[in-house]
Amino acid sequence: MSLKLLPSILFACVLFIVPAFAQPGAAPAAPAADKADVLSPDQAKRALETLSDDNKRTQMIETLRAIANSSPQPQAAPEPKSAIPLTADSLGAQLLLTVSEQVGEISREVADVVRTLTHFRAFYYWFVRTANDPSAYHQLLDIAWKLALVFICALAAEWLVFRLIKRPVTLLEARLPQTARAPVQALDVADPPSSAADVAAAPALHRRRLSLARTWQSLVRLPFVLGRLALELVPVLVFIGIATMLLGTGIGDLSTTRLVILAVVNAYALSRALICVVRALAGPFGLFRVRAETAAYIEIWARRILTVAVAGIAFANVALLLGLHRAGYAALLRLVMLVVHLFVVVVILQCRRQVAEAIRAPVGRDGAAARIRNRVAGLWHYLATALDLALWAVWALNIRNGYSLLLQYFVGTIAVVLIMRLATMLVLSLIDRGFRISPDLLRRFPGLETRANRYLPLLRNIVSAVIAFIGLVALLEVWGVDAIVWFYGGQIGSRLLSAVVTVGIAALAAAAIWEVSNALLDRKINALSREGHYARAARLRTFQPMLRTALLCVIVTVVGLTALSEIGVNVAPLLAGAGIVGIAIGFGSQKLVQDLITGLFLLLENTVQVGDNVTLSGLSGVVENVSIRTLRLRSGDGSVHIVPFSAVTTITNSSRGAGNAAVSVNVSYKEDTDRAGQILRDIVAEMRREVEFQNLIRGDLELWGVDKVDGSMASIVGQIRCTDAGRWPVQREFNRRMKRRFQECGVEIAPTSQTILMQLPAPAPAEAAANAAPRRAAG
Repeated sequence: MSLKLLPSILFACVLFIVPAFAQPGAAPAAPAADKADVLSPDQAKRALETLSDDNKRTQMIETLRAIANSSPQPQAAPEPKSAIPLTADSLGAQLLLTVSEQVGEISREVADVVRTLTHFRAFYYWFVRTANDPSAYHQLLDIAWKLALVFICALAAEWLVFRLIKRPVTLLEARLPQTARAPVQALDVADPPSSAADVAAAPALHRRRLSLARTWQSLVRLPFVLGRLALELVPVLVFIGIATMLLGTGIGDLSTTRLVILAVVNAYALSRALICVVRALAGPFGLFRVRAETAAYIEIWARRILTVAVAGIAFANVALLLGLHRAGYAALLRLVMLVVHLFVVVVILQCRRQVAEAIRAPVGRDGAAARIRNRVAGLWHYLATALDLALWAVWALNIRNGYSLLLQYFVGTIAVVLIMRLATMLVLSLIDRGFRISPDLLRRFPGLETRANRYLPLLRNIVSAVIAFIGLVALLEVWGVDAIVWFYGGQIGSRLLSAVVTVGIAALAAAAIWEVSNALLDRKINALSREGHYARAARLRTFQPMLRTALLCVIVTVVGLTALSEIGVNVAPLLAGAGIVGIAIGFGSQKLVQDLITGLFLLLENTVQVGDNVTLSGLSGVVENVSIRTLRLRSGDGSVHIVPFSAVTTITNSSRGAGNAAVSVNVSYKEDTDRAGQILRDIVAEMRREVEFQNLIRGDLELWGVDKVDGSMASIVGQIRCTDAGRWPVQREFNRRMKRRFQECGVEIAPTSQTILMQLPAPAPAEAAANAAPRRAAG
């Protein structure tokens, strides 16, 4: 055994063998394992004995081998609890996971596309390398002076030729026909159309003949336009010839220099030739007659687009010849073509109104074709912009069969949109026809039309959204995305549709319950009003808003919990939390609960109604409003009192159909009480015959008789039965007439003050004579 293995063997013995042979009182193995480099003499002795014994050594080897072959089971980490109460297999969790995965995948694809399109780092490295390389610097200087020499000579020759052809070009422009009569007969306006069909066909016939005339005019102008184009191309050909001759003389001795100069010369010649072609097609003297402003606009944007495109491609080729990497060359070309396509987008946006006016149907024309034309007129610039950028993306990404796929996508998109639009129009028209209410049904249910009109816009929006969703799935299928797979059994789409359908059914049931309840309440109120039970109708009308509020809260709660349960949210904690909050609110606002409960029973028992004259909590007035918690009184002086129901212990209601006018009069003791009572009966009978009071008095005077007699008066009491609204008017009018009638009949009403009569005794004769003597002496 090698000495180098001895420390490892001793370390293994200490870890695994020593604890097995240790005595009961020996130290534990864990501290020895922590301090394996320090061995006690006893441990070392036992280790040597183990190594010396073949059986013990074999046992140790088997133990070590078994430990090495067994892999410890990792302890499972506790599952983290989500802050949102969603189960792992719920719809909400799967939806969030799917959206997260799709967003991540799209982000990676976009990043890959951006990296593919933007290899500008290679261009930057080429530029820095070229600027720091002396040989490349000298090569650029050599190319620059040779290119300048070639361009100066070629441009001079082009200018001379241009001066020479100026006169022939002017002659052609002067001979160019401006108008030409088509060899067809014009529309004869002298002969009026004989039928309505001829009147409708006259504008179309006129447009066809006008189009034919313009075509004939273009054919007549064609030879002159081609001749002018040929003359304008002569200077360009001379430019190319002079440049080629100079390059043939040995100016471009190096192949790189020659190719660079040829690239620049060809770019200039190509741009000049293309601009001449544009002028020949849509210029002031072009093949197609356009206005001068339009011709100038077309030429300006043609120059910009052609200059950027040709110059950019030429620069990219020159950079490639001078050592630019292929990736940088491709990125530069993509950038140049992107600028060109953005120029086209600018032109589309600037011309959107003019093109829309050309596409839009004439005023007064109606029909499906006219509506489609008007819709295309409003959306054409969006479609053109998307098509333009899609063409650049197909070219830049080098998509295989990209243009055919783009054509397929474009045609398929238009077809899906048209089908979706037609389906929407058809279904909405059927819905509108189905919501038409017959006059008979409208007479039976007067509020049915209002409720139907309330839900018609919502139903139209829902149907339009469903059709739009189906159209979106169809568009994804047209674009190559297998969207139907999302709605197979067990997939996220099928679960989402199931949840939406369940929530929709719950919402539909809730709306049906809501409308049926409101209809029943309104029907009951109208029935009570027709039958003359105005008090019950008023009570139900007072209680109706609170019933609606309670029913709405219940419906919203049930539908909301159903929706949360469908998306996978555990509603049990929400219900428990709501219960705890309800208990806390109940304990914390006992007065509020008392107000609600008391108000509910007062309304159910029909204790008060709006318009009643009541007295409660020491306050009197007319009830203006009754809510579930408070009662609002308007007192006689105009003040408003808000009384919570918890403060109401007793209610005195003076508006319950009966109000008796009290009769109490005190006549003098000497008056005849029977005569006074008859006068009072006559007054009440007279008032009952009058129109003003006959509906307020419910019966004759109930004269109860003489209530009290003393030495100065007799009290006559009784009552007049009146309605609740006639109590005070009848009592005031009765008192006025009673006072006047007693005055006329001489009936004396006993005064409230008492008159005391005292009779003095007669004096004696002697005392009278004695008193009379002093009075005479004084006289």
